[in-house]
Amino acid sequence: MKIIDTHAHLDQVQDVDQALKEAARCGVEAVVAVGVDLAANQKNLNIQARVGDPKIYVALGIHPQSLPGESVEESLDFIRKNVGQARAVGEVGLDFWYKHVRKDEGMKKLQKDVFARQLKLAKEFDLPVIIHSRGAWADCVAMVKESGIGRGVFHWFSGPLEILKEILELGFLISATPSLAYSPQARAAVEEAPLDRILIETDTPVFYKNTDLDGGFTAGPKDVVRTLNLLAELKKIPPQEAVTVLDANARDVFGLNP
Repeated sequence: MKIIDTHAHLDQVQDVDQALKEAARCGVEAVVAVGVDLAANQKNLNIQARVGDPKIYVALGIHPQSLPGESVEESLDFIRKNVGQARAVGEVGLDFWYKHVRKDEGMKKLQKDVFARQLKLAKEFDLPVIIHSRGAWADCVAMVKESGIGRGVFHWFSGPLEILKEILELGFLISATPSLAYSPQARAAVEEAPLDRILIETDTPVFYKNTDLDGGFTAGPKDVVRTLNLLAELKKIPPQEAVTVLDANARDVFGLNP
């Protein structure tokens, strides 16, 4: 069985070569390596250049949590210069989850300004966007609508179902992670969304603590198989039937050719 991990932070993996070897042995044929800042974007491009199995595709972006420390102008210039090697702009978006951010209008404005500039860049180069929307689901949807972008994914969606409806109406997808093992919000979104509007991922190297494994586990790209099995169980279909559609979704939105 072949499978695609549509969202991994390979730049943050301590032994990325070993993690990718393990993934390939588990049937992972491709990984979308997402960026969060200039250093991550540079490192992911280097990984892409030297790794052939699994196939590495790169998304370039500035994550809202990288602000305000990130040099926005330098990062945007790098993305523009290397956009020909990218399959998406991401991981970008808004994160108002923490109370200190919700109370800081200056930080919220900065996040929105940087997100808007990256949406504009994605529109200019006809690329999909990978959106981080934690605690800011309605704001992200509104900005995507305003941008006119018609392709992309709301990564690890766990927001309200009324927002999910708007996302689907926009033509966007959502993605699921191993959090399906324990998150009622993530499970509800996956149960509600049609299979042809879902991607599966790991968000490597996130540590998933609320699982059936003692002490939890640090995700690697191989754990996209875990996401697949959890999703197939929720959808009440065989994993092979699910992955056929899920991988087709990934190829379509990101233009992959593994």
